[in-house]
Amino acid sequence: MTNTNEHGPAPWWRGAAIYQIYPRSFSDSNGDGIGDLPGITARLDHVARLGVDAIWISPFYASPMADFGYDISDYCAVDPMFGTIEDFDALIAKANTLGLKVIVDQVYAHTSDRHPWFAQSRANRDNARADWYVWADAGADGSPPNNWQSVFGGPAWRWDARRGQYYMHNFLAEQPQLNVHNPDVQQALLDVAKFWLDRGVSGFRIDALNHSMHDPLLRDNPPAPQDGRARTRPYDFQLQVHNQSHPDIIGFIERLQALIASYPDTYSLAEVGGKNAAQEMKDFTHGPARLDSAYGFDFLYADKLTPARIAAAQDFWPDEAGIGWPSWAFENHDAPRALSRWCAPDQIEAFARMKAMLLLSLRGNPILFQGEELGLLQDEIPFEQLRDPEAIANWPLTLSRDGVRTPLPWATQDEHGGFTSGSNGATPWLPLSAQNLERAVDRQEADPASLLNLTRHLLHLRSDSAPLRRGSCDVLVADETRLVLRRIAEGKSVLAAFNMGADAAAWPTEIAASGRVLAAVNGADPGTLPAWGGVWIIEGEQA
Repeated sequence: MTNTNEHGPAPWWRGAAIYQIYPRSFSDSNGDGIGDLPGITARLDHVARLGVDAIWISPFYASPMADFGYDISDYCAVDPMFGTIEDFDALIAKANTLGLKVIVDQVYAHTSDRHPWFAQSRANRDNARADWYVWADAGADGSPPNNWQSVFGGPAWRWDARRGQYYMHNFLAEQPQLNVHNPDVQQALLDVAKFWLDRGVSGFRIDALNHSMHDPLLRDNPPAPQDGRARTRPYDFQLQVHNQSHPDIIGFIERLQALIASYPDTYSLAEVGGKNAAQEMKDFTHGPARLDSAYGFDFLYADKLTPARIAAAQDFWPDEAGIGWPSWAFENHDAPRALSRWCAPDQIEAFARMKAMLLLSLRGNPILFQGEELGLLQDEIPFEQLRDPEAIANWPLTLSRDGVRTPLPWATQDEHGGFTSGSNGATPWLPLSAQNLERAVDRQEADPASLLNLTRHLLHLRSDSAPLRRGSCDVLVADETRLVLRRIAEGKSVLAAFNMGADAAAWPTEIAASGRVLAAVNGADPGTLPAWGGVWIIEGEQA
């Protein structure tokens, strides 16, 4: 879709709605209990009917699966558990027929320790790839080179007897850190990107991009001041100023974006986490030479959703020259289901409707994680069934990522939710809960009032609305429970008003209660904001 505004044609991705697919848990085509690429292809009609513009597929590359695909052993191969490269080509072809763009994950901060690059790098100190990873000598007493800690717990260094040195890993020890300062490493990663662009993808979501370069001087990280939050890992005791976020990342970003932009209708999205994520997202997307968009963790780990949090996020991305375009996610494969974090059990259905409308009201690209359109809840996975290495290492203090990764339920009456046929005697790789089986696609398809059908309706309305899709955003009201946004584009204005509380709220006296209602949830209308109410109003049009 190409739109126009006062600056000329807008690219398809500006305001696009994106649907994230976690391959292991989307749909299993061969009955082995693990989702795969043919399963995605077979179910793409469901995604297209939602009214999104693109899908983002989490890693499906060759991997030992120490971190379930984010430890890559071959960037240009499909892991056999997910299918073949021909299966990927078939997926691209099906997406094209449905009008869906395909975005895939790229992981540039680290590889698997089984990657041939690392095998060569660790062999000795003078081979062609000796400097492709971050190596350092031990301290005088044999201790690690500095105090850096890994996200998953413990030092960010692992001793390797082959080289007689430590190698760095910001995450698992099975994920050695690439030395992206090295121009040859950068070129190898650009070659990977080109491989998938040539294969027909429309762009990338770039994982942990601010972890891709370190301080070459290996200076110690300073201690983090106590901020009142629980510290469950050594990582939490430091400010990560030297093991990530090096200024030279910008140069690599500009090389990468030049390649991506040389292909038509492409899109680049950076994942940026950490204590300085907000500023880094702006830096990574500043001006046309850098990435198209970025998203961080404004909402992914928030314990509650408030008007103030929404207002702060929107105000940080004004519609000004040189300021990047944001993307927003309430859920993803790493973060707990939002409905389990943000509302009481007896409020789930109404809150889910308000939440769906609110996400689609924000200026930027909304990203829906698979199952969000169904209102899936966080599953409790017992310790003996955990697969998440972070949760296992930090049990019971770290919330398992497995609880958001359980299979998508397609059929209520099937014990496996229609996710897998089980023809090979296999059960799903993670268990499905009764609470989420009740929210299966087939049940919601048959219910006109379901969250699934509401989400479709709202997505299609948003797609046809220039203000909601790509307009500016002014925060008019943001108090304890009320939020009012004004979206403006092409001479049209949409008011998005919400009551984010469990009790009815008065309509703000400073906001005119007039205009044509485009959509409403939970009984809201101009002048009325019931509990969890939300309404889109086209200003200046007759009701």
